[in-house]
Amino acid sequence: MFKGFDIWTAFELSWLNKKGKPEVAIAEFIIPQSSPNLIESKSFKLYLNSFNQIKFNSKEMLLNVLQNDLTKTSGSPVKIRFIPVDQPKKLNVVPDFFCIDILDIHISQYNYEEGYLKGSISNEIVTEFLCSHLLKSNCLVTNQPDWGSVYIIYSGFQINHEILLKYLISFRNHKAFHEQCVETIFSDIKYHCQTEKLTVFARYTRRGGLDINPFRSDSDNQVFIGRMPRQ
Repeated sequence: MFKGFDIWTAFELSWLNKKGKPEVAIAEFIIPQSSPNLIESKSFKLYLNSFNQIKFNSKEMLLNVLQNDLTKTSGSPVKIRFIPVDQPKKLNVVPDFFCIDILDIHISQYNYEEGYLKGSISNEIVTEFLCSHLLKSNCLVTNQPDWGSVYIIYSGFQINHEILLKYLISFRNHKAFHEQCVETIFSDIKYHCQTEKLTVFARYTRRGGLDINPFRSDSDNQVFIGRMPRQ
């Protein structure tokens, strides 16, 4: 069983102040993984665009509207913060992740295949911080490509890096939402690799002014990977 959250970042949020002057901000939404309802990204974009010509007396009033609407829709409390558009971009990437993309592998399977992970572990007990920037899947609704970087932190029997990379690449033609892909990766690794502790976090590139970044973990690991250069 895992716990976690989804971080959504909206880059195209705009509204009018009480004098009719346009305002803009970047908004970050944190939605609990335990929420009973999944917010669909296209609907979310249309919802945010609906504020473009609406007047608010203050930024706080807009924040309250967003918080109430999204909490009601998702079924769980949603945290929101506004980020000024002129705030310097911070890339708080943890430097100790080993990028398995450097491995020189042959692969011809681009449809999801959890079977790759069967028999992928050794007898050595390790703690590893692994990442790959080759994660790609396709939107379940529009079939548009979703590009992401995935970070895997685990303790337990060592996982064969080449097999893990082939497994991640097998999502290339898979149709699923961001959250579903991360939960599938978490569940498959947990089941086939028998990890003691596991965290899976993905940073997806934005589409339509939104990016979605699911975090799933069965430990109290608070390692946070900040924004990536291609985000």
